[in-house]
Amino acid sequence: MTQRARLAVDIGGTFTDLVLALPDRTLSTKLLTTPHAPEEAVVEGTGAILRDAGVEPQQLDLVIHGTTLATNALIERKGARTALITTRGFRDSLEIAYEHRFEQYDLYMTRPMPLVERDLRLEVSERLAADGSVLRTLDLAGLDALVRVLQERKVEAVAISFLHSYVNAAHEEAARTRLSRALPGLPITISSEVCREIREYERTSTTVANAYVLPLMDRYLARMQDGLRALGADCPLLLMMSSGGICTVETARRFPVRLVESGPAGGVILARNVALRGGWDRAISFDMGGTTAKLTLIDDFTPQQSRHFEVARAYRFAKGSGFPVRIPVIDMVEIGAGGGSVARVDELKRIQVGPDSAGSDPGPACYARGGSAPTVTDADVVLGRIDAGHFAGGKIRLEPARAHDAVASLGESLAMQPEEAARGIAEIVDETMASAARVHAVENGKDTGERTLIAFGGAAPLHAVRLAQKLGIRRVVIPRDAGVGSAHGFLAAPVAYEVARTMLVRLDALAEDTLDALFAEMRAEAEAVVRLGARDGALEEARTAFMRYRGQGHEVAVPLPAGALDPAALRAAFDATYARLFGRTIPRLEVEAVSWTLALSQPRMRVAPATTPPPAASGPPLRHARIIDTAAGDPVQAAVFQRALLPPGAGVRGPALIVEDGTSTILPAGFAARVASDGEIIIEDETA
Repeated sequence: MTQRARLAVDIGGTFTDLVLALPDRTLSTKLLTTPHAPEEAVVEGTGAILRDAGVEPQQLDLVIHGTTLATNALIERKGARTALITTRGFRDSLEIAYEHRFEQYDLYMTRPMPLVERDLRLEVSERLAADGSVLRTLDLAGLDALVRVLQERKVEAVAISFLHSYVNAAHEEAARTRLSRALPGLPITISSEVCREIREYERTSTTVANAYVLPLMDRYLARMQDGLRALGADCPLLLMMSSGGICTVETARRFPVRLVESGPAGGVILARNVALRGGWDRAISFDMGGTTAKLTLIDDFTPQQSRHFEVARAYRFAKGSGFPVRIPVIDMVEIGAGGGSVARVDELKRIQVGPDSAGSDPGPACYARGGSAPTVTDADVVLGRIDAGHFAGGKIRLEPARAHDAVASLGESLAMQPEEAARGIAEIVDETMASAARVHAVENGKDTGERTLIAFGGAAPLHAVRLAQKLGIRRVVIPRDAGVGSAHGFLAAPVAYEVARTMLVRLDALAEDTLDALFAEMRAEAEAVVRLGARDGALEEARTAFMRYRGQGHEVAVPLPAGALDPAALRAAFDATYARLFGRTIPRLEVEAVSWTLALSQPRMRVAPATTPPPAASGPPLRHARIIDTAAGDPVQAAVFQRALLPPGAGVRGPALIVEDGTSTILPAGFAARVASDGEIIIEDETA
């Protein structure tokens, strides 16, 4: 059936963005998130955007949704009361973690408390060997004795993680069956389904995180479906995953941990397509919304991927200070630097910004919803960057006087004028983002120079050029309708799913039929999920082996070629990957594979290369506005242009301000912008 209307919904910490794609046009809107019941903003916004488009709810063919709800529940510890059932003697693996200090020179370092308190980490007698053979059978009587504990403690969710269950799931499955009979309706997560991989701590942490958010996400998605049906939209609901693919709501309700970075992943899909159109094979995706900023490296038109992610880091950039989850994820760095990030003066008389945010309720001071603390948005208003009368397309009226008062109160403690204090807030948040980008690049053996910065989200175009200056980047691209960029990315994402298995084997001892059987099993599992959302058509398959030299503690991800794989082909693929990463291989060392993954997806949307439009006149500016150049600290008169009135081929030189409903683009002196054939704004440094 030809799709008539598709709706993308992105719930952030401050704003809920909606994009409605019709055969002949695309509409978008932005409204404040309703944190007490996020589905309310979705239902309200859906009704409004459908009315604006003249579309009946029954005409919706598909809703694609991404949310930070799971992430926020983990960060704010607002998930379910969860119990962990594990092998006797291993209840403290969550607390032991990696057995090291992530900040070894900080005498006052404190570890984040596990999501499951110690007296709810319960043990049962059972034991599997590393090869999956049974050393001690599951003690069913001991398991039955735990039922009363779960009832008395009013446990809302259970995670089961037994030793070596990634090889043999029989004990976990038997335990789930037994508990489900005694406690019907209690959500139970087993590690062999959520994370069937080696490494006990990460597997258990991922299982606990899934159980912790499962009741919350299950109720939320049920309310979302009910709300859309009440409008008359009885169409499929698909969920964006952290890997950049989409899945059915049924899969999302079973494995909500895979949604941890679902919203930001959509923005990276958009950035990838923008890079493909422009031919920019080395780029940085920069997404700055109301609560956080996210940066992702893109090389050879491919966003960096990972199977390890940390949620809720206690120390901003310190690995090991958060909860590890082993899920397919687009590798990004996320920091508390958004429009709502709160600014303050610390005891050393320094301006600090974030990571806490005013969110949507009460929001920045200029929202006039009860907030009084100065935020990045308030600073941008004082700097003249935001048109208070047309913020969010005029749906949210800002009060500049409140922003001025909030920023002035911060400036008084530093003997600074309001505009200088606002400049300080902007410079601090921009440097914080630049520092995060540098650290992320260095950790991955890459740099930030000679890349293209692709900026989207409500706050990113306001800060993109200054961030580029700090990173040594000379080209910035602002996609069309950038204020709701992540929601646009949802519409381009394929239905996809990835399966992982641990099978530790030396390459010289690997039997080809064993590997073929493993991949056949993984393909069947992945296809069963993908076909729920993509019933027909060919599917693309990508296989990866995580390999290492024997004796090493960690593996490298080795993409595998299509077709039959023998030990020689695997060794050649490993050597090529190892040499690319480290500049050499190590001769005469045995190689072993630890884990294997198979990703299955619909074919990705084809992206046509952009054409160069003929030069066109930009027309006279709407007006001139006084803004503060944060690099120099001087006030300048900037020409103000309406983005919708700039035709393809039009050029604008800074200082200028290009405004649209969802955001505004700052163009300092020394930079020139041109409008591409598809409406993207390409900004380049003329002084380089």
